[in-house]
Amino acid sequence: MLTVEGLQAAYGRSQVLFHVDLAVGEGQVVTLLGRNGMGKTTTVRAIMGLNRPTGGRVEFAGAAVAGWTPEAIARRGIGLVPEGRQVFPTLTVRENLVATAANRRRRTDAWTLESVFAQFPRLKERANQSARTLSGGEQQMLAIGRALMTNPLLLVLDEATEGLAPVIRTEIWAIVERLKAEGQSILIIDKNIQVLKRLADRHVIIEKGRTVWSGTSADIERDAATVRGLIGI
Repeated sequence: MLTVEGLQAAYGRSQVLFHVDLAVGEGQVVTLLGRNGMGKTTTVRAIMGLNRPTGGRVEFAGAAVAGWTPEAIARRGIGLVPEGRQVFPTLTVRENLVATAANRRRRTDAWTLESVFAQFPRLKERANQSARTLSGGEQQMLAIGRALMTNPLLLVLDEATEGLAPVIRTEIWAIVERLKAEGQSILIIDKNIQVLKRLADRHVIIEKGRTVWSGTSADIERDAATVRGLIGI
């Protein structure tokens, strides 16, 4: 579904990504791991077209999308939950959700306002509140719901549990687990390796803008010392 090979990206003259490789298959959950400042969010931004790649290949759903606009990549079927949530603060919960709604592939099991509210009952209770009045955890649920309303082939979660209370983090992980069980392909950036080992099919670690390790959860257990050194746990 998503194949990234030799991805390079820069901010002006400062190169951040030098050679990132990763792949997400249909129905897979894949993590992108690494210490802060190693290029994880830049990788996501390059995949989404928010940072134009300076080299390498990004193929998604059978198309070479490197260099496409973010809008075109999103229409192709990637739903992004960005770092920091970035909901529309002046819109209501309902308006945030319907603003992105699309079913371009005519799915019979498409995400709708009703199915998102069923997944996130708190959002239904606050449907007519402006997003700025929500707690951080509720805003994160809204950001996930907004991405699901695009009916993505691939859901990208960039630090979806960062800064949240433990009880809210547990709720978010339960939602991710349900999405996986339903066959949703997911790329996750997060620091909670213990949860990720249980949820994910494969893991990719980057260091200083390069893929330096990849493997399964069983591989993490076998190569624990190396992984600890690379992700800083």
